[in-house]
Amino acid sequence: MPVAPVSKAPDRIAGMFDAIAGRYDFLNHLLSAGIDRHWRTLAIRSLALTGCERVLDLCTGTGDLAIAAMRARPPASRVVGVDFSGAMLRVGEDKLRKALLTNRIAMVQGDATRIPVADASVDAVTIGFGIRNVEDMAAACAELIRVLKPGGRLAILEFAVPTLPVFSAFYGWYVRRVLPQIGRVLSRNDSAYAYLPASISAFATPDEFMKILRLAGFREISPTRLMLGSVILYTAHKG
Repeated sequence: MPVAPVSKAPDRIAGMFDAIAGRYDFLNHLLSAGIDRHWRTLAIRSLALTGCERVLDLCTGTGDLAIAAMRARPPASRVVGVDFSGAMLRVGEDKLRKALLTNRIAMVQGDATRIPVADASVDAVTIGFGIRNVEDMAAACAELIRVLKPGGRLAILEFAVPTLPVFSAFYGWYVRRVLPQIGRVLSRNDSAYAYLPASISAFATPDEFMKILRLAGFREISPTRLMLGSVILYTAHKG
């Protein structure tokens, strides 16, 4: 059965995240039962940081993945977080002040298809649950290749539709029925948590997304299935 198209117009998506920015972190941790922190740890670990890397965290939101990169052992030397939602960035900047990380993590407003970072200037890129919100994924992946140094590393966390029959049925019920109701009540926003299950269903399959990465110029692309295939960690290197 074909999946209905989901509008990913940048202004619409940015406005939606602006509206829920104040409750975003709380809902993320609640709706994932806190497991999202472990997923971010795995994503940063996959980069095999040595302490010298400049990391770009694209679609940074409130900066959780950027902060995870700076708290790794060894940590990144510098992180730049980029997002198109000003309200999300303001929440992130407040978190950085409280964590005393404002001198090591910069938060910048920008578009994933026009990243405000110089060519071949970063050693690694991370994206946490944001690539599916980008209207033109091919353009965004081409930008990732542009900003990465030769041999640069990529780690992307993204939701997926699981294929295990029993879990798939439970997952479908949870994301279509339970999650939107909880999100709607706690965020006081009707559209944001209705968009989430729709965007997951409309997102490229793992094979389709790996093809997009490959066509952009990435090599050694590997998908690691987490949470019974409902989350995938994609890792790759710039060819």
